[in-house]
This record gives sequence, structure tokens and C-alpha cells, in this order.
Amino acid sequence: MSLFLGIGIIVLLNAVAITSMLLVRRRAPEGSFFMDGDRAAGVFGVLATGFAIFAGFVIFLAFSTYDQSRAGSEAEALIVVQQFETAQFLAPETRDRLAGELVCYGRSVVEQEWPRMESGELGDALNPWGVALFKTIRGADTSSAAEQTAFAKWLDQTSDREEARRDRVHGATGITPITLWIVLLLTALIIFLFMLFFADSAELRRSQAMLIGSATTIVVVTLLAIYALDNPYRPGLGSIRPVAMERTLRILEEARLALNDEAKIPCDAEGSASES
Repeated sequence: MSLFLGIGIIVLLNAVAITSMLLVRRRAPEGSFFMDGDRAAGVFGVLATGFAIFAGFVIFLAFSTYDQSRAGSEAEALIVVQQFETAQFLAPETRDRLAGELVCYGRSVVEQEWPRMESGELGDALNPWGVALFKTIRGADTSSAAEQTAFAKWLDQTSDREEARRDRVHGATGITPITLWIVLLLTALIIFLFMLFFADSAELRRSQAMLIGSATTIVVVTLLAIYALDNPYRPGLGSIRPVAMERTLRILEEARLALNDEAKIPCDAEGSASES
């Protein structure tokens, strides 16, 4: 969610809340609709505390997934570089194919998977270059001790890369269950309606506007924060971008130049397989 959209939502809902309060205030008795203000304030404290505790739990859950997705994307990018290094110890034909397919893997993550994660459409789809890497390493001929060691190391790194990818993809579909959203929104609505009973015809309009406007702002900002953390790849402020994998692609390009690797990359700039 963009910053301006978030501000717009806050302003709009504040306008609705303040207008509702001022309309109710016209027919409200002096001192609000509650005969015992202290008792009403105590009940409101229970409502507000309940909402804060429940929202805090949901934010913790959402942020944990957000952090897991961010860490997974960075780990995956690092492992791609490490696998490129490991591939240099394999036979030349296998080495060149793996190096090219690793570049294609990174390109497909940035150009194909990331847009699908932003829209929540990636699902359980495999990365085709992950399959290609597996087929290539399965047919590798490891005769020397160095090649056998590199082969074993590659398999370990493949498992780590797949685990990191799983962490990255995990948060792409949203992790807050609809039941939690229902509870959050219902609680926020109850707080809003309860606030209207504090309408007081003897109070100044600006005091009444501040009363409900401040509470509305806190509740709405909390809900927007949960919404932003719920899908860390959704475009907007604070979203996770493929910075780590883009950096990896630059490192691989520099490494190929340093190693005089002129083998053809089997894909285009977006990670789609090139025609043979």
C-alpha cells in the first residue's frame, strides 16, 4: 500500500467518524449518554485493551512471516552465488551449463516470480530453472576427488536454496486468516460505536472531534500496518523488493567476466528459455 493511499484512508475514515460524532452530538444530553462516566471509561478501557492485545498478537504473527520472507530472499540470493562458485570445480561442460542456468534462475526470480508474488498468484509453482539445474547436475560426470566433493556440496546447497525459496514464497499469499480479520474489524467497529455514546452536547465541537478522531486514527493505523505486513511483497511502502537477487545477478556477471566465461546464457533477460 502506498503512503498516499494510506493517508487518504486515514483522512476519509476520520472524516466519517468525526461527522458521525458531531451528528450524534446534536441530540446528545449534557455529559454524554452515560450516567456514570467513570464506569463507561472503564468499559472502554477494557475494549481498547482487548483490541490492542489482539492486534499486537496479529502484528507479531505477520511481522514474523515478513521477516522470514525477507531472510529467505536474501539467503536464496546468497546461495545462488555460492553454487556458482561450487560449479567451477565440476567438469567444464557441466560447469558452463550450471553457471548459465543459475543466471537464468536469478533472472526468473526477479522478472517472473516477483510480479506473481506481488499479486499473490505464485502458489506452489516450481521455478523451471530449478528443475533444469537438477537435470544438469544429475547427469554430471564426477571422476576426480574435487569433482565428487563439489557434487556433494552442490546437493547440500540445492537443499538450502530450496528451503530459502520456500521461506521467500511463504508470505506471498498472505498469512492472516480471514477469521482474525473478522475479529479485528468487528472489534474496531464496536469501539467506534462505543465512542459515539461519549457524544456530549456541552462539549466543544473540536473537543469531540479530537476525542473520536484520535481513537479512529490509532485503530486505522494499526489495521493498515497489519494489512501491509500480511503480504510483504504487495507493492507499496515497506514491501520486500528483489534487491538481493539483483545484486547476485550483478555479482555473477562480474564473476563470469573475471573467469572469461563466454558460454551462452540459455535464457533471455526475463529468465525465459531461449529458443535453441
